Amino acid sequence: QVQLVESGGGLVQAGASLRLSCAASGRAFSTYAMGWFRQTPGKEREFVAAISGTGLRTIYADSVKGRFTISRDNAKNTVYLQMNSLKPADTAVYYCAASNYYGEYERNWANGYWGQGAQVTVSS
Repeated sequence: QVQLVESGGGLVQAGASLRLSCAASGRAFSTYAMGWFRQTPGKEREFVAAISGTGLRTIYADSVKGRFTISRDNAKNTVYLQMNSLKPADTAVYYCAASNYYGEYERNWANGYWGQGAQVTVSS
């Protein structure tokens, strides 16, 4: 069993930066791939970024590539999402997830563990 708690969301202006954190409890954190997803009202949850258990592999959605960076600290059981050059289109609730699956297909993460979400609002 893994419990995930996101933090670091907030309200910022376009062009600003935010860093989301996701703290995990439970065993064997380093054996799980970790992912970040986001969702806005009326839309399906979408993939943002993922990182392998070792942290050596990362993948990003095209919409955030070059602006967002996912990283993890296995000693602290924490995964991060550094978000730079934020745009109003990045406004969403951001979720972190843990899974034995590593990849960009959201449906393959559905049976993993999920946090409660953190609101990120970017004003123009």
